[in-house]
Amino acid sequence: MVRNILVLGAGKSTSYLLDYFLEKSTSENLHLTIGDIDPKSVPEAVRNHQNCTVFILDIFDDPTRKKAISEATIVVSMLPAKLHLKVAEDCLHFKKHLVTASYISDDIRKLDAEVKDNGLVFMNEIGLDPGIDHMSAMQVIDRIRAKGGKMLLFESFTGGLVAPESDNNLWNYKFTWNPRNVVLAGQGGAAKFIQEGTYKYIPYHKLFRRTEFLEVEGYGTFEAYANRDSLWYRESYGLQNVLTLYRGTMRRVGFSKAWNIFVQLGMTDDSYIVEGSEGMSYREFVNLFLPYSPTDSVELKLRHYLKIDQDDIFWGKLSELDLFNPNKYIPLKNATPAQMLQYILEDSWTLKDGDKDMIVMYHKFGYELDKKKKQIDANMVVVGESRTHTAMAKTVGLPVAIATLDILNKKITTAGVQIPISKEVYDPILSELKAHGIAFNEFDAPYLGYNPDSVAG
Repeated sequence: MVRNILVLGAGKSTSYLLDYFLEKSTSENLHLTIGDIDPKSVPEAVRNHQNCTVFILDIFDDPTRKKAISEATIVVSMLPAKLHLKVAEDCLHFKKHLVTASYISDDIRKLDAEVKDNGLVFMNEIGLDPGIDHMSAMQVIDRIRAKGGKMLLFESFTGGLVAPESDNNLWNYKFTWNPRNVVLAGQGGAAKFIQEGTYKYIPYHKLFRRTEFLEVEGYGTFEAYANRDSLWYRESYGLQNVLTLYRGTMRRVGFSKAWNIFVQLGMTDDSYIVEGSEGMSYREFVNLFLPYSPTDSVELKLRHYLKIDQDDIFWGKLSELDLFNPNKYIPLKNATPAQMLQYILEDSWTLKDGDKDMIVMYHKFGYELDKKKKQIDANMVVVGESRTHTAMAKTVGLPVAIATLDILNKKITTAGVQIPISKEVYDPILSELKAHGIAFNEFDAPYLGYNPDSVAG
């Protein structure tokens, strides 16, 4: 009997996901059904495959959505996270398994008891971050615990970056995923984490000036700034007694200090509409945030306002974005500063034909075993193939695809709303990812903690 996999949403992160299903379609007896608001965005080779059907789907069209889900064997939702609840409720009603790469919302978490009662698997957070980070971390943590080790420190960092061969701007950065998320990163509350048993908080206006350095062999030095909430992982990973728990986002060294210029100016603010945003020049946009002067130029005002020297590398970074150009215009109506900044950045940071992206992930595991403190560091680097087959699409899409097939083939059977932190889930998926070139290098490191001289932090 043919097994029908329904994929909802065929955006940028689905190229490897769709390829994987179609490559396995004959041997695994699969039919791939893709529902998207714009079917033409699905690559022709996928649309025309004999084991694939593509149809127009507006997710708010209840009859069409429900019919598609009722006819599926399993549902994969690659829609924006806020749209998953409708899909999840339909999957529960029609008794279908569900796989998503998004964080579990409180509303979907509330379905857990019913999902279990119906023997269904609702697998969430099975992309890159969240996803590969969960699985790779739990595999090492479980191994340490199996030896009798006690966890002291867990740090985890992920970066969606540009590959070295395509790194040709002063920011050492290009957009490899949703640009809006990059512009709004760190907003919505202070970053919170634990260091050496002490709670630490970084308010948004200081976030990009508190960074940690990481070295990845063959790829050089990176910096990381704190994610908004590291403490959520305490419960999930069973790290309630850990001394240090910190998660961060990786960038090339110097990015955060330069990005902080936008934060201090107020350009990343998404809370109000700029009057007359449509047709405003890049130069006028910058001037919005600077004091009035009858004589000084925008450049001079900015340098004085933020105390940037003319020969500072940051000045080159700002100029490279064409920020002072009076002849480039923002076409957005009723836009927020963050939306306007995003438009300007996309002008410079969009991947071009021939560009490749890169994913870097880095974990640190500090633990005590036989009264000795030890540390394992692990890192993973994946470089994309092209502008469509990106490292981001590979590391998000393949875990989703592998998990979907493992649920269909009853390798994953534990029912409930869950994330991939059990051995039943992470062992087979990580093993298959390795065959696709997604693997971690582990090495022993000295455990120093954050106060090696036992001085209170």
